Amino acid sequence: MPRIIALDYGSKRTGIAVTDPTKTIATALETVSTHLLIEFLRKYFEKESVESIVVGDPRRLNNEASTTTHLTNQFVNRLKKIFPSMPVYRYDERFTSLMATRSLLESGQSKIVRRDKALIDRVSATIILQNYLSSIQPL
Repeated sequence: MPRIIALDYGSKRTGIAVTDPTKTIATALETVSTHLLIEFLRKYFEKESVESIVVGDPRRLNNEASTTTHLTNQFVNRLKKIFPSMPVYRYDERFTSLMATRSLLESGQSKIVRRDKALIDRVSATIILQNYLSSIQPL
């Protein structure tokens, strides 16, 4: 069964999460340097069956575009050109970094671990993906 992959896109690094084959649970996969992201995805798609990509959509509290929305839009357009048969969806990523940090704090992680931005990016991608899964699941 194909998986869904989620990206917490950033200008320096991107957190990546993926579903299990049943598309029930989101799991942190990797954090990669953004300039290596397309090559990472190519290799991953060769090994794993993926049905779609979910990209975090950076928004302000009032739902207006944030300062990074332009970069994310450019990246999504690039993704669609490079992988034209792969559906790409946007999903609200507001508060995911805060939620990721809180989650690490609540799980008892040390201050040093909580400062690991790569880990926060992976956890943020996982939160984006789990929220997306919840939004598409029938009640």
